[in-house]
Amino acid sequence: MTKHSDKSAPNSDHELTNRNFYRAGEESRFAEEAPVRTPQTEHPAYQLAFRDHDFLLRDELRPVRFQLELLKPEMLLDEARVGSTMVMYGSARIPAPEEAQAKLDQAKDGTEYEQQVAKRLADKAKYYEEAYKLARLVSEKAIIEDGKRQFVVTTGGGPSIMEAGNRGASDAGSESIGLNIVLPHEQAPNGYVTPYLSLNFHYFALRKMHFLLRARAVAVFPGGFGTFDELFELLTLIQTGKMKPIPIMLFGKDFWSRVVDFDAIAEEGTISKADLDLFHWCETAEEAWAHIAQFYELD
Repeated sequence: MTKHSDKSAPNSDHELTNRNFYRAGEESRFAEEAPVRTPQTEHPAYQLAFRDHDFLLRDELRPVRFQLELLKPEMLLDEARVGSTMVMYGSARIPAPEEAQAKLDQAKDGTEYEQQVAKRLADKAKYYEEAYKLARLVSEKAIIEDGKRQFVVTTGGGPSIMEAGNRGASDAGSESIGLNIVLPHEQAPNGYVTPYLSLNFHYFALRKMHFLLRARAVAVFPGGFGTFDELFELLTLIQTGKMKPIPIMLFGKDFWSRVVDFDAIAEEGTISKADLDLFHWCETAEEAWAHIAQFYELD
């Protein structure tokens, strides 16, 4: 005889689908609400391990923190139905076009060097605009595949080029991802990152991994050490076969050719000349999207 459960009795202990054990959140609440307070229960040793903040921050728990920092973003992006991303790297110092003149004015009383730097940064404001255009263009495509969103704009979550990417996606009515990192100086996500896709990291290594796990295209704008680090790691991963080739668009050939002599590296024999084909030169958002579309045979 089949025994039917009484649907009128919610939370019955006799439901076949009930859990045998309480969830961690429930156990945590039980511990918090326990009426007994003694020297034993008040001591940190008695705390549940996953509620013990000081314990989780011990050096010996670094492997666990690595795992948590890998798992949390992965779960949140899965839940958000993010299938793939378009990553945007670039400087945190290039001004938006509307801010370029103010930067020049601020430098008027500075040294000649400071004035030259301000002018060079102001001249690069066009890349803020192209980053914005590219993010908006890609976001407006709203490509869905296997029920998941594709080419979701992803930045480091900060100012300048990163802000331009998130801003472009936001103005297109799309969500975008920001992968921030804790730094000694003040750091906050730009206001255009989708709040529930605004993630924060302690470990650079885990942050860089999440940049590339879902990346199906990467746009690299003029930048500093951080941008160099991200670009050359990406090129190395593809060059060595650890990662499949994806479209890598370098914006600003004049800038990159001035600060890195790619041809000279090949001529020195330390890379193959074919490695120079790992990236594609771009100046406009339209050129970048055309390269992505050709690579993936998109209409």
